[in-house]
Amino acid sequence: MGLLGMALAPWNVLAAGKFRTDAEEEARRSTGEHGRKMMSDNWERNEKERKVSAALEKVAEEVGTKHITAIAIAYLLQKTPYVFPIIGGRKVEHLLGNIEALDITLTPQQIHYLESVVEFDIGFPGNFVGVGTEQTWLMSSQANLEPPLILQAHRPARGH
Repeated sequence: MGLLGMALAPWNVLAAGKFRTDAEEEARRSTGEHGRKMMSDNWERNEKERKVSAALEKVAEEVGTKHITAIAIAYLLQKTPYVFPIIGGRKVEHLLGNIEALDITLTPQQIHYLESVVEFDIGFPGNFVGVGTEQTWLMSSQANLEPPLILQAHRPARGH
């Protein structure tokens, strides 16, 4: 969508609070502060969320941050232009981690690593209309389309 000049406002960017380190999950277990349980009583991460969290933690160590959520947001911001994630939080530390994402620059290798950890499912409507890199049968059957101008994603300045 960003390739077509359209803005994206993705939600659930942080997997409803389930992107967290093993230490953070253990702390929640011991204190009883489980976090958000709006859609399900299961506050613990599943296997896929644990794998993604471990990858985010590895990259966070490489860039020098303790907030793995900052890595998840930085990843999203650096994938496509015109992306404005809808992000929630319950604590000041969540807000600070979210803001930190604006100053993080991920290398192409780090982005590739994050994408390699689990298979990505684009979901609806992307699996129906495509992602803008090629024309789907639905789009090309309705119009003669020109290749889109390829725009660049947000890249913060180094040294911050």
